[in-house]
Amino acid sequence: MPTEIIYVLIFGSGFLAVQAIFGLVSTARSGHVVNQRLRVEAQTGSGSEALKIMRKSRGLTESGDFAMAFRWFNQLVTRSGLSFRLMEWSIVGAALFLIGAIGTFLLTHNVIMTILASLFTGVILPVFYLKRRAAKRSKKLGAQLTNALEIIVRSLSAGHPVPSAVALVGREMPDPIGSEFGIVSYEISYGSSLSQAVGRLSERVANPDIDLFAATVRLQERTGGNLAELLSVIAGTVRERQKMRLKINAASSEGRASAMILTSAPFIVAGVLQVMSPDFYGDVIHERAIHIGLAGLLTWMVLGNLVMRKMINFKV
Repeated sequence: MPTEIIYVLIFGSGFLAVQAIFGLVSTARSGHVVNQRLRVEAQTGSGSEALKIMRKSRGLTESGDFAMAFRWFNQLVTRSGLSFRLMEWSIVGAALFLIGAIGTFLLTHNVIMTILASLFTGVILPVFYLKRRAAKRSKKLGAQLTNALEIIVRSLSAGHPVPSAVALVGREMPDPIGSEFGIVSYEISYGSSLSQAVGRLSERVANPDIDLFAATVRLQERTGGNLAELLSVIAGTVRERQKMRLKINAASSEGRASAMILTSAPFIVAGVLQVMSPDFYGDVIHERAIHIGLAGLLTWMVLGNLVMRKMINFKV
């Protein structure tokens, strides 16, 4: 009997230790995410300096405007949420360009293929990565917006002023919406009106739900009305739109899976044949008719993917 009690105590101690470790890890992660903007302010000791640093890291000027000459690229960088460091990004782009050029030339000894591959790895691939990061961040912002609006509504209903309600979101919500509303809070504190700060937020993130929120704030500022009630209605609208997007994603999942399988299957088969039987196409791969046929097949594949994308891509 005492031995069984000892085993139970050992098991319970181990279980509690694992629970404590997981709790510490999760707390550290959430603290790192939630307090990202606050950590910048703690390092600088000034809200105005923190605002300048955060704007600069997003590719913006000190006044909050886009800093780069290529506006579309500036918008993409800002939407991605990555810290923009010109020297580091230039080095990475040049390295990818050289890797693509050297690797392709060693494999093909074809100048045209080398130029195309280097442009793909040095320009197209980084832009595609930024687009993916921006889309992922925008999706997360939309998912967090409902909770952020509800926090503002409850704060306004409790009698707090608008700047305090916005600042509360910046303190309590995790990134990315916590940092974005933190910037809004800074801008309001340093002289911007609510509509101006929210308008800059809409430009930075380019999210349709944020655009709806910004339009509502501008309308309320011009016509008057109860801001808490308007934001409560917007929160319900955003929630319903998110539900509709989830339903559409579920309904179109079969089409997306079919497109992925049909697109990847020819390349997988070609790769397997190349590994198992390198001479399978070796005698005819240099024929002009084969090149024309492969180009035609690739064209039809691209057209098929565009048609399938059009069929499953619904806008809400």
